[in-house]
Amino acid sequence: MNAERDLSPLTPGVVRALTDKLYEKRKVAALEIEKLVREFVAQNNTSQIKHVIQILSQEFALSQHPHSRKGGLIGLAACSIALGKDSGLYLKELIEPVLTCFNDADSRLRYYACEALYNIVKVARGSVLPHFNVLFDGLSKLAADPDPNVKSGSELLDRLLKDIVTESNQFDLVGFIPLLRERIYSNNQYARQFIISWILVLESVPDINLLDYLPEILDGLFQILGDNSKEIRKMCEVALGEFLKEIKKNPSSVKFAEMANILVIHCQAADDLIQLTAMCWMREFIQLAGRVMLPYSSGILTAVLPCLSYDDRKKNIKEVANVCNQSLMKLVIPEDDEMDETKPSMTIPAEPTSEESLSRPEAVTAGESQNELDVTLNQPFFFPHSCERIQVTLNLDGIVQVLDYHLSDTSIGMMTRIAVLKWLYHLYIKTPRKMFRHTDSLFPILLRTLSDESDEVILKDLELLAEIASSPAGQTEEGHGPSDGSDVRPGPVELHVPARPGQLSSSSTKGLECSPSTPTMNSYFYKFMINLLKRFSSERKLLETRGAFIIRQLCLLLNAENIFHSMADILLREEDLKFASTMVHTLNTILLTSSELFQLRNQLKDLKTPESRNLFCCLYRSWCHNPVTTVSLCFLTQNYKHAYDLIQKFGDLEVTVDFLTEVDKLVQLIECPIFTYLRLQLLDVKNNPYLIKALYGLLMLLPQSSAFQLLSHRLQCVPNPELMQTTDNTKPSTSSKRTATSNIDYTELLQHFEKVQNKHLEARHQRAGRAEQLDRRVVL
Repeated sequence: MNAERDLSPLTPGVVRALTDKLYEKRKVAALEIEKLVREFVAQNNTSQIKHVIQILSQEFALSQHPHSRKGGLIGLAACSIALGKDSGLYLKELIEPVLTCFNDADSRLRYYACEALYNIVKVARGSVLPHFNVLFDGLSKLAADPDPNVKSGSELLDRLLKDIVTESNQFDLVGFIPLLRERIYSNNQYARQFIISWILVLESVPDINLLDYLPEILDGLFQILGDNSKEIRKMCEVALGEFLKEIKKNPSSVKFAEMANILVIHCQAADDLIQLTAMCWMREFIQLAGRVMLPYSSGILTAVLPCLSYDDRKKNIKEVANVCNQSLMKLVIPEDDEMDETKPSMTIPAEPTSEESLSRPEAVTAGESQNELDVTLNQPFFFPHSCERIQVTLNLDGIVQVLDYHLSDTSIGMMTRIAVLKWLYHLYIKTPRKMFRHTDSLFPILLRTLSDESDEVILKDLELLAEIASSPAGQTEEGHGPSDGSDVRPGPVELHVPARPGQLSSSSTKGLECSPSTPTMNSYFYKFMINLLKRFSSERKLLETRGAFIIRQLCLLLNAENIFHSMADILLREEDLKFASTMVHTLNTILLTSSELFQLRNQLKDLKTPESRNLFCCLYRSWCHNPVTTVSLCFLTQNYKHAYDLIQKFGDLEVTVDFLTEVDKLVQLIECPIFTYLRLQLLDVKNNPYLIKALYGLLMLLPQSSAFQLLSHRLQCVPNPELMQTTDNTKPSTSSKRTATSNIDYTELLQHFEKVQNKHLEARHQRAGRAEQLDRRVVL
């Protein structure tokens, strides 16, 4: 700059002093400028004031010469001090050149710029608020300055500006939010610290409602929460905590829906603190916003379900995720089953009141019964203080897709799979008509889940399959879609075997999907039985290790008579005779030994009703796949004469080691408490001769073994063996009475037994032939 140039009203001496390298001389020049400007203020000479500011700005502060820039900065600060309360009229001209110097390469000059702006702001106070955004922008850059002196100066200016904002009621929050939203994504630690400090200040000002704009900055806050600096993480945690407190106090003013997806994203974060904080927020959102969160259910479940399988290292996240899961489940109500694409969606108030939020339970405890859950779920969500209403629709397709994915993923933990099955069960209870649209796609994966390693998973899977098989909503011709039944789920349906005058026929031409001889609970019950047996057939290990467990549980969940009736009917048509024999043996063992089937055993033991006799005939035909189980069924039903007739036929059968092993097991069963009545009947030799003959028949079949000794000792205890012979004058036995009154054609049943055994013999010969051919090929 030319020192001889006319810069009036500044004197040449002042100009030279402003450009001097010594700070003291520049300070003297600044005092002269302050004196000059005061005179202009006294004269109300605004033009001269503007002219001085312009000279200091253009000729000094924006000069290429560093000492001139320093002089310009101190001169502008002197002008501001001289102007006093009138400085607000010239703030734009005073601030802009100073902010330009914030970008100067010289750290000393940046420091002087901080000092100058501090003096300008200190004088102007609230008048600087219209220029807040440019000041904030400049300060956010200096907060990350590498020079400690500059950073220290910026912190002083920052505190001054915060004081001004705090004491003012004219802060333009709307205008500031876009800048805050931009700056919050900075990766610099100091810039992040600066941003968080300002958010905490704005949140603390009663007249500034930052909560309205929380959706704009929430994502950025969660990103800052993952900063490497513990101090910054702590500051951000405090800020988020303050926001959450405010949300709990004023839920009616919170834009829950706009923040739901942000939380979903951060609930899946790799950083534990971010994930835990986001999950805590999600818990509060679900409990405060209620059904407003339903449209985001699929995303919430995607984030929450994997957390349920966390180990103790992430125990806190797991516990909060469990509360989120339970709370979200409560939001699904029976009315959701009434809404579809052709009907208007249910409308609810947009936000809850604080009273409503406080009345909701935190979570469902592990021991809470389904009935207790139903009571909670059936309570409508009323928010009386809110007149705004929005449409809320349960996105069932999205939810089912997420649940299907997590159940299909073999890497998912046990607790997650259990939660998925609980969700599906809950949806079938609350929205059965809509859920049955998805049953055909869910059915295969539910059947595969029966092979799970966890008993608890299998139990939940069986509960779900039982609900599908017994729900009235599944009673349709197609086997899917909504039913015409009541919207509210009735009590458990228990269908008993109806009386039928006709006999079962193995030559039935009806399809397996709608067997005329089996009582179905709904259109999926018989499908379930068919597919379960197919599963056992294709996965023999499952049958061996879990078969009895699965069937026993189903007998508790459904009607045991229906299960045995339907399985017997299906096995009657089974082409794999070896599997049929194995399956019949399994079913027979369950029937004779399981406490769950006590009532069914009593029903079969007496055969007093047409239903019990019909069930016996049905079981008998399938039990014929295994000769020894057929005899045991006759023992159970006290058909001792027919048991004796069957044993007589055993002489025509191929006696194998497996056959003798089964006879051995039957002898062991006779000694069990289940057959106590049979053993006591041995005392009545006169009326039970065929029982004794049948037992002697078994004894003759057995080789000299422990079972032979056991049965032999039992028969030695029978009193008066001479009375075993029967004559025409003897009183008719119990078996004879039953035969005369039960309307069961035992001759036809015996013929059926022979026919089935001939099939088995032929099948064994075919298998032996194939094995011989295979051996020959190997030799060749």
